[in-house]
Amino acid sequence: MDPHSRLSQFNQRAPKTGPFSPSVRFEPTQKVTLDKYTKAYSSSMPSDSPLFTSRPIATNSRVKQDEQFKKDMFLAYVNKAIREKLNGHSKDFDDLVDQFSPNKSTLAPTVPSLQLRIWLSALSHVLSRLERRHAPLVEAIVRLPWSTMDAVFVKSYIVFIGMLISARPEYLSLVLNRIAMGFTYQSGLLAVASNLEGSTPLTRRVIYDRQHTLLEHLLNLVPTLPSSLAPLLVRNFPHKRQPQAAHVAYIRNLLRITEYCGELSERVLGLIVDRALMVDVEIQVELEELEDAEPTDGELFEFDPFDTIIGQEGDSSDDEDVDDSLSDLSSDASSDSDAEDTPMDTRHVHDMVSKLDAILKLVFDHFNKLHSSILTVVPSSPSIHPTTTHDRDPQSHEPHTLLAIQFHTLLAIFDRSILRTFKSRYTQFLLFWYASLHPEFSDLFLGLLVDKALFGSASASSVERAAASSYIGSFVSRAQFIDREGARRAVKVLCAFLGAHLDAVEAGNAASNNHSVFYAIVQSVFLVFCFRWRDLQEEPDEQEVGRKIWISELGVVQRVITSDLNPLKVCSQNVVHQFARIAQATDFTYCFSILEANKRAPYPVFAGVAPGSTRPEDLHTFFPFDPFKLPRSGEYIQGVYREWAAVAIDDEEEEEDEDDLIEEDPTFDEWERQGGSCIPITASKRGESDDDGLGASFGGMSISPARTRTVAMAISVS
Repeated sequence: MDPHSRLSQFNQRAPKTGPFSPSVRFEPTQKVTLDKYTKAYSSSMPSDSPLFTSRPIATNSRVKQDEQFKKDMFLAYVNKAIREKLNGHSKDFDDLVDQFSPNKSTLAPTVPSLQLRIWLSALSHVLSRLERRHAPLVEAIVRLPWSTMDAVFVKSYIVFIGMLISARPEYLSLVLNRIAMGFTYQSGLLAVASNLEGSTPLTRRVIYDRQHTLLEHLLNLVPTLPSSLAPLLVRNFPHKRQPQAAHVAYIRNLLRITEYCGELSERVLGLIVDRALMVDVEIQVELEELEDAEPTDGELFEFDPFDTIIGQEGDSSDDEDVDDSLSDLSSDASSDSDAEDTPMDTRHVHDMVSKLDAILKLVFDHFNKLHSSILTVVPSSPSIHPTTTHDRDPQSHEPHTLLAIQFHTLLAIFDRSILRTFKSRYTQFLLFWYASLHPEFSDLFLGLLVDKALFGSASASSVERAAASSYIGSFVSRAQFIDREGARRAVKVLCAFLGAHLDAVEAGNAASNNHSVFYAIVQSVFLVFCFRWRDLQEEPDEQEVGRKIWISELGVVQRVITSDLNPLKVCSQNVVHQFARIAQATDFTYCFSILEANKRAPYPVFAGVAPGSTRPEDLHTFFPFDPFKLPRSGEYIQGVYREWAAVAIDDEEEEEDEDDLIEEDPTFDEWERQGGSCIPITASKRGESDDDGLGASFGGMSISPARTRTVAMAISVS
């Protein structure tokens, strides 16, 4: 053999340690991989050696090539799965769907978020090829608990959903429904199990913020989105039996939507007011009775559900009986009629009071935030009592326009919902407070009420007109921001109607069964007189100092109380007696002779008394703006509300005879037992000292009866 041949064993250098071993010549050479080499190299060199520095084995270009190769593989698989699904072979497609399907027991994703991002990147190239048969894949992606995953995946997911809706708009309803469900309190409870082990704990605020980010992104892509989102927000609204935290979380999210989607402001605010009314009508007891019966356990919603870590707030929904059909409004209407026949559940009423207080506080905060953000001069510490807003710069037209738009929205909701709900106690105070922000708002509110009550549009029934009349009297009496001129204008308009109605009755042009609005307006005039009699006086001349001179329009009141309609017999006896006492104390008129005669006189035929009945049927007493007793939201009302103690007459010694008249009045006792107003008559009637005088009556006025008695309203609805 040629010694210079390449195949000769002589070309191999012999080891220095000894002779060459023949057995090594025939031993196969082992292949050393990159991983083995790296491992051996790293294990042989000390990590802390200053002579050696570690450096990456693969370059950036190699890493990018590997990532691109992986993406190409995923894209090829997605293309194959999509194509095979259309050909009737669904194995690869089902495997692709399983990649996005969460674990059935923990609701957590079954694959890492990095791999899910690659899948979404591959799917973004075939969105236009997705058809109806590929809907299970889209549904799995939409159901993915993406809001609980890492921030990088959340960003990729939002971008993908935007591309999906742009390419396939038919999936918009599916995505929006999932977003609406994400705003509920229960969505956070589901996220407890889907939160991966070892990940950073999330608060509900983070989860809700991500849902809003996705919704805002879709709003920029689909201008017509609000029309599709509105019914879904209604469907996912918590039922009134759900816990307070569920209502607070969902309503806060709804109000935040209105900040970046103005088209939904009216619908969202109307939805919140309607649901608040449903809770409000169940509170048909005095809060003082609840405090005596059972003390509240803890403060009203001290913690913020948005800042609680998922899974650490406790399960507040275990004791609530809630099902999928709770948002059905038809079930609420039927349940209200049975509530009066069941004994009062004190614990339930406590929950309802706390829930309504939290709801109204959220809406008040939302209004106050809007009001504070558009003021031309922002005070150093914003006050929740906007008593100085009447002095705002009249040149600031744009901020006032924003406030006016919100007010007209609230006014439309009042006309549609609140005015027609006669058992509500607190929800109407939303409009009461908003009207205090500007004199124009209170004028518009009174204008709507006057138009409803006195002129009666074709769609307004007699019950609505009577309710509007009650609102006029209660609003003018209780609103501190209604000045002297505003109170006088309101009384003049009401008195003009009373005079015209009496003229029609005397001329025989008034229907005999059409006096319910008349009695309601008379009662409103009596009520306003009790609270604002000082504002109804004229300034005396020098020669008339010491005499009380009333506005000329009040002259019709004497004609009213002596007419055949006899309103002193029909109207609320508590309002009548208070009016009689104040009218006598102020030298306006004397009514006690008529009251004494009414004790033996039958009800007038105009009052809607059925044959054989001793009293008018379907009479109700309605004082919409009685004292506001909710502790949290009441902070907004205190600065703009007139209490009876501030206007009560100090000298009442001459009224002892009238108190005796009330004590001996068996007709009034019978009327009260048959379901009259729960307004306390006087302390002396209950055998107590009359220390508070008139304040004991008007200070405790309520539109709702004690316990579960039927509400009474001093108008005829026939």
